[in-house]
Amino acid sequence: MPSIRILFLGDVVGEPGRKAVIEQLPILKQSENLDFVIVNGENSAGGKGITPKIAIDLLRAGAAVITTGDHVWDQQEIVDYFPTEPRLLRPLNYPEGTPGNGSVVLETAKGRVAVMQVQGRSFIQPPLENPYLAAEAEAERLRAEGVGPIVVDYHAETTSEKIAMGRMLDGKVSAVLGTHTHVQTADDTVFPGGTGYLTDAGMCGPEESVLGRTIDSVVWRFRTGLPTRFPVAKGPVRLCGAILEIDVESGRCLEIRRLSRLIEEEPQASKG
Repeated sequence: MPSIRILFLGDVVGEPGRKAVIEQLPILKQSENLDFVIVNGENSAGGKGITPKIAIDLLRAGAAVITTGDHVWDQQEIVDYFPTEPRLLRPLNYPEGTPGNGSVVLETAKGRVAVMQVQGRSFIQPPLENPYLAAEAEAERLRAEGVGPIVVDYHAETTSEKIAMGRMLDGKVSAVLGTHTHVQTADDTVFPGGTGYLTDAGMCGPEESVLGRTIDSVVWRFRTGLPTRFPVAKGPVRLCGAILEIDVESGRCLEIRRLSRLIEEEPQASKG
């Protein structure tokens, strides 16, 4: 039974996160025998959004698809870039006419692979169209086109939203992987219908931080309630995500395994 190995990396945070990802992707592709890589890049530009240059750098490093989330429009220049790069996704449940696409199907040496991005509505601005109806309809469309592996990045705040999405799509997609909260959960599993699931993939960002930001600034905000800047932290980076083994024909997830790897040394600066 032919299968495809897919790596999904959680939210890349700032310069430390993206440099580590760019440095480590070629190593991971070889050591884990990967066929396809998905990276959530919505925090890769200074912790807010993504730029065309960063997207290009991540694609050149080995990412096949880049997903985003609620910070997708934080860098103004990305708006005009979206129509030129179908491998960069914004949430599917934006209104019709929004630049870019919420899903993509790519040809690989092992067959077609689809990636879908959906955004939750609880505690996230702006509130978008119903993510459950949008995801279900898109999964049905992709299945009707004969696509086997379908991976969903569900960018949402609450665990209940993510679990509900995974259960609803069980048997309809290959995997539902949560992003946005930056803390990797320990509930990686394959649901009865054959859908791999993880509530949150975690982040690719500084280990000594609060969700990738400097500790002192975040603590000060919570202690005082006053506004302040949240600079991206520095130091060793932890790469978090999941590795999936998916049957190419049926789209069933055969195995899901969490990835959590500490990069002890600061990665060298990327070129370009």
